[in-house]
Amino acid sequence: MSIFDEQYRVVAIEGDRLFIRGVRSGDVLVIVNPEPETPLTPEDYPLGKLIALTDPSATPANGLN
Repeated sequence: MSIFDEQYRVVAIEGDRLFIRGVRSGDVLVIVNPEPETPLTPEDYPLGKLIALTDPSATPANGLN
């Protein structure tokens, strides 16, 4: 199973890091914010929020479909 096949719940935000836990696997991932000028906030990622990751290699480079 790929990390992109899983759904995750937000478990914490610490500075520029978002901690998420896989609903099925229980695996915890740490996502580091690549844009520090746009901080991660609890309003955007409240604890318990369900999210899915998307594979950036699966989208066209120019962002068009």
